[in-house]
Amino acid sequence: MTLNKFNLPDVGEGLTEAEIVSWKVKPGDAVAINDVLCEIETAKSIVELPSPFAGTVTELLVPEGVTIDVGTAIISVSDDVAGDPTPADVRAPETPVQPLYGTLPADDGARADGGAQESALAGGPLVGSGPKADAVKRRPRKAQPSAAVTLNAPEVEPVQPHTPAAVTAAPEVSAGPAAGDLDNRPTLGGTITGLVNRVLAKPPVRKIARDLGIDLADVVATGSRGEVTREDLVSYQAQRDAELDKADGFWGKAGKPQDQRIERIPVKGVRKATAKAMVESAFSAPHVSIFVDVDASRTMEFVKRLKASRDFEGIRVSPLLILAKAVIWAAARNPSVNATWVDNADGADAAEIHVKHYMNLGIAAATPRGLMVPNIKNAQDLSLKELALALNNLATTARAGKTQPAEMQGGTLTITNIGALGIDTGTPIINPGEVAIVAFGTIKQKPWVLDGEVIPRWITTLGGSFDHRVVDGDLSARFMADVAAILEEPALLLD
Repeated sequence: MTLNKFNLPDVGEGLTEAEIVSWKVKPGDAVAINDVLCEIETAKSIVELPSPFAGTVTELLVPEGVTIDVGTAIISVSDDVAGDPTPADVRAPETPVQPLYGTLPADDGARADGGAQESALAGGPLVGSGPKADAVKRRPRKAQPSAAVTLNAPEVEPVQPHTPAAVTAAPEVSAGPAAGDLDNRPTLGGTITGLVNRVLAKPPVRKIARDLGIDLADVVATGSRGEVTREDLVSYQAQRDAELDKADGFWGKAGKPQDQRIERIPVKGVRKATAKAMVESAFSAPHVSIFVDVDASRTMEFVKRLKASRDFEGIRVSPLLILAKAVIWAAARNPSVNATWVDNADGADAAEIHVKHYMNLGIAAATPRGLMVPNIKNAQDLSLKELALALNNLATTARAGKTQPAEMQGGTLTITNIGALGIDTGTPIINPGEVAIVAFGTIKQKPWVLDGEVIPRWITTLGGSFDHRVVDGDLSARFMADVAAILEEPALLLD
């Protein structure tokens, strides 16, 4: 049997570390090549890691929530698919051992009464369980004893042993009143061994506890036979309500020191990468921002017609689609906004401007894990319908946190749709490696002067930020004016 260890790979260009978000397998699971082992969060996105091996998982080497460096071993897989993943030196030589994970063997799946098998493994592994010399496999029974047993039997979850000693040696249970001595009461299948202490309470008291969500084991019993009474529940509930009234709200308690009222959130993953990129961009590229108010009434009419069109049936269409097309059109007329400033191109103190003759259009997306900027490759070659489909797919993937690193690399110009949050405009920071970004504000009906008359129109405000090393004031103004022209008259796209 060969033991293979899988090291954390570099799933993107320059990846140095990642966090294990969730494991999709557990020790004892059989895996095939390309089966998903886990999800990791890189500096850019959530990525699923496929298995390079086929075999049986023997150990998860890194717990969930831990950030590790590329090249660190994260899981071990044995190539013995059908074999027992337990090392040979710790196996019981002749005594059959119930597996920690998985299902029971097929030949042991039927009960003596012909009913369906009910495995204790359904709720998870039995931690620390081991072989017994005279082990008898018992399964949960469907309760069919006398009415007295059914009436008085409390709802108790079985306690799972934590060491082999706990399995082989039953704890001593102090004798109680005959009416409450349920631990050794005869049953249809034998006797219930005394592994669990039962809480005594009458059925009406149990019902009140269930309705209030009270665990009877937490209540101090004052009954004459040691049972929990109605008064005990009332007293416990009053105490619990008082504790809730004193519980800390969002602001915490004024009496506590201030350092105990500070929530510390580790900066990692997407948030860490975004913070680093924004600082580098803000302090390396001299930003200049300009704004323009736009009458987008005809864009709203155009979007309405697209939604009713059979060609766009089932496709989500919004004004962002028209803005994206407008940015592509305006960049073709003002190529230097679709460029990159490169320091030290041919040596010390040398710099170049790389103008891109293709458009990888970035769309800033707010996700539960932070800001992501995936881009649509070669957006200049897409029809209006193809661009709409690409935007829909990009948004769906980003919201699910499934954007791949390759989808966020190589962007050339970015749009941030802050209008979706009800914001009029803003001064966005340029995405690193680019020289321009356009902020799309909310579209509202406002009074607007048209042909000498004040009438309500659909108005939006565009904000643009530019790297002043590449884009001068007049170039940025021409570019923003061209984008605004398309929003005011989408028919220009047909020219």
